[in-house]
Amino acid sequence: MALLEVVNVSKVFPGVRALDDVSFTLQPGEVHALVGENGAGKSTLIKVLTGVYQPDGGELRYCDEPVSFATPMDAQRSGISTIYQEVNLVPLMSVAHNLFLGREPRNRFGLLDENRMNREAAEILGPYGVTTDVRRQLGTLALGAQQMVALARAVMIDARVVIMDEPTSSLEPREVETLFGVIRDLHARGIGIIYVSHRLDELYQICDAVTILRDGRLVHTGQLAELERLRLVSLMLGRDASQVRKEGATAFEADQHEGTGGAPVLRATNLRSRHKLHDISFDVKPGEVVGLGGLLGAGRSETIKAVGGAYPLDGGEIEVDGRHLKRHSTVQAVKAGIAIQPEDRKAEGIVAGLSVRENIALAVLPRMARMGLVSDAKIDEIVDVYMKRLRIKASSPHQAVGDLSGGNQQKVLLARLLATQPKVLLLDEPTRGIDVGAKVEVQTLIDELAAEGLGVVLVSSDAEELIEGAHRVVVLRDGVVVGMLTGAEVTTEDLLATIAAAAPEDKDEQ
Repeated sequence: MALLEVVNVSKVFPGVRALDDVSFTLQPGEVHALVGENGAGKSTLIKVLTGVYQPDGGELRYCDEPVSFATPMDAQRSGISTIYQEVNLVPLMSVAHNLFLGREPRNRFGLLDENRMNREAAEILGPYGVTTDVRRQLGTLALGAQQMVALARAVMIDARVVIMDEPTSSLEPREVETLFGVIRDLHARGIGIIYVSHRLDELYQICDAVTILRDGRLVHTGQLAELERLRLVSLMLGRDASQVRKEGATAFEADQHEGTGGAPVLRATNLRSRHKLHDISFDVKPGEVVGLGGLLGAGRSETIKAVGGAYPLDGGEIEVDGRHLKRHSTVQAVKAGIAIQPEDRKAEGIVAGLSVRENIALAVLPRMARMGLVSDAKIDEIVDVYMKRLRIKASSPHQAVGDLSGGNQQKVLLARLLATQPKVLLLDEPTRGIDVGAKVEVQTLIDELAAEGLGVVLVSSDAEELIEGAHRVVVLRDGVVVGMLTGAEVTTEDLLATIAAAAPEDKDEQ
């Protein structure tokens, strides 16, 4: 008898079909991997399972009975616990109080039995590797220790199903091994585990089965041991590596790229950041598009944010036109000629309530100011130039950016970056969430900018877009450079093979 079943479930949001007739089965004692790139539907499925969302079609079955969870608390009371990537506990409360929150032990007078709670908390947390004083505030612990407290809390409520969302993202290697030990114990006790991760080595180490989602649809489910890594990556990205090959080195003609030689306009050397980046090195020449490939969680976004001064570094060097950036900050990066387009244009890029004109002008106002004043005529001139150059479709420069299509919003953001006259352009998923026509326009624009001598770093989860748009591809996995594709190696087949390759034996020493 299956422990948990999702039967032909669909979930629709305005303009988006987040889940489309998805089925999923979890057996007792099974560790079941749930994988897929951003937008695949993993988070939506988890929220349906835990009562955050109600399905618009299909049904849930729990212990062979139809169920409907109105709230996450309903799901938790039924024995379904979730451990999220971001610890959702109370940092100002003690470790013990967090562990027993909502079910604190009471004495015979109905009062909180503090001594008993602290004693039992220490006993419970021991097997999880948390040996700290349980009276300490949770927020004073390292993030990995907080994650283990969250895991212990999830398990101790007599859970029959535990959902783990990227549980190792903030753990040290020692803590990862402790987590795997806990998972094996849960497995032996017949508790079902849904394990969400993009780290293939982890999946093949601890998971029994796998379900792959892409664009809200089920594309594969079955035993993980029967699925080769290369095939798994191909299914996630929607490309058949055995049938797709790209002739030549780049999307440009070879002779077009030969003129882009010379010294690198950007050089990143041994970039390091705790947990995320491990000695990342690459360079970009003028007129060159360098792709950063890898699965979600590989460290692609962190790498370009680090180069742009928006992500903390523990070590490494960044050079622009041969000059070292003495201080690691966004201000210094912008002054040096680095412009970055973030992955989430709505949260980190455009200001939806401002006009097209105001959004484009934001980045150049400091440079254009004279005695604290800015010429409206000069702003209008710059805005007009970039609206025409990028073919931004708006009723006027004064139209609110939030009223534009996704593709035109992306162009407005690019216009703002280009108005700073950068030497290096860092693009994180520049075509995500826009229609096919706008996608082609943005890709063409990137080609044109590179042809004009701009150095471009391109992050994309679309393997085809990366291969067709980049001259070279730096492949990352778990914050480590695992390959560099150049020339005839820049093919979808080689990219997927490099991503799927087994980790080197010395990975833990990185």
